[in-house]
Amino acid sequence: MTADRPARVEDVHELAQAMPHVTVVHGSRGHAVYQVGGKSFVFFRTPRPDAVDAAGQKLPDVIMFWVESEADKLALVQDGTTPFFTTPHFDGHNSVLVQAGRLGEISRQELAELVQDAWLAQASARRRAAWLAAHQA
Repeated sequence: MTADRPARVEDVHELAQAMPHVTVVHGSRGHAVYQVGGKSFVFFRTPRPDAVDAAGQKLPDVIMFWVESEADKLALVQDGTTPFFTTPHFDGHNSVLVQAGRLGEISRQELAELVQDAWLAQASARRRAAWLAAHQA
């Protein structure tokens, strides 16, 4: 498996589950929600009226990733070369959205960094420090 191949939905699950202290809960419709310490960091959303296509149809494949800050969020959603977006529903919320069908527009390595950053944004200070100490170059 090459780190620079296009990302896939399966990679989201694999990468999120590989982070320490992760639990997976499933929403009422079976969508996976990855949590650390009871806090979600990757969330597969059900179709909602705030995320629609050009024809007004609810997007069925939206994944939400937590980010550290509003600045991180804006850097991702304002970069026209990435598939990330947000909706007014998420104003003031440190997260970005992406359609599963567009994950291939980023590399698996970029996805790995996104998942790791999402985990770091939600993990406790102790868990975050331990993970960072173990993964320093």
